[in-house]
Amino acid sequence: MKFSFFKNPLFLFLFKLLGLYIAWYIVYELWLHPNETIDVIVVKQTLGFSKKILECLGYDIFTNGNRMLGINNTSGLMMGDNCNGIALFALFSAFIIAFPGPVRKKIIFIILGIISIQLLNVMRVVTLAIIETYSYQLTQFNHTYTFTVIIYGYIFLLWILWVNKFSGTTPKPGRRTPIAHF
Repeated sequence: MKFSFFKNPLFLFLFKLLGLYIAWYIVYELWLHPNETIDVIVVKQTLGFSKKILECLGYDIFTNGNRMLGINNTSGLMMGDNCNGIALFALFSAFIIAFPGPVRKKIIFIILGIISIQLLNVMRVVTLAIIETYSYQLTQFNHTYTFTVIIYGYIFLLWILWVNKFSGTTPKPGRRTPIAHF
């Protein structure tokens, strides 16, 4: 039996994922990031929603420019481009696009997934701002480790949800299970 990489669903998925990553990297690094328009929009939106939530929770908030938000009497949080969530949107979208499934369902799932990832990112900013009122070290730890695990874990769970419930790749009786079925 001859083995073909391009007929193996796992390798086909990985090749598509790699191609999408390379395409995203080129588009983002050469056009989107230097232009900064999309980064500024996402940062403003994230910090704007975070500010509203913190104010509803009764906190006095300060801002400094388009990228800083904090609770009064703290040093505040500065949101850089690598924390705005755009790379996460691309990663999530690439996982869904690379895996088989109907295009219409993919588009809907990607839109809803990006919205939910953005909401999670807003909650991350709100939580970090509150944590910062207690300890800068806790803020750094949670930013670096806790929320990284939470957000990447969430994206992985969304992908598993896509694979198992929405992709339409459920195996027929007697056939091999596609990758990532749990």
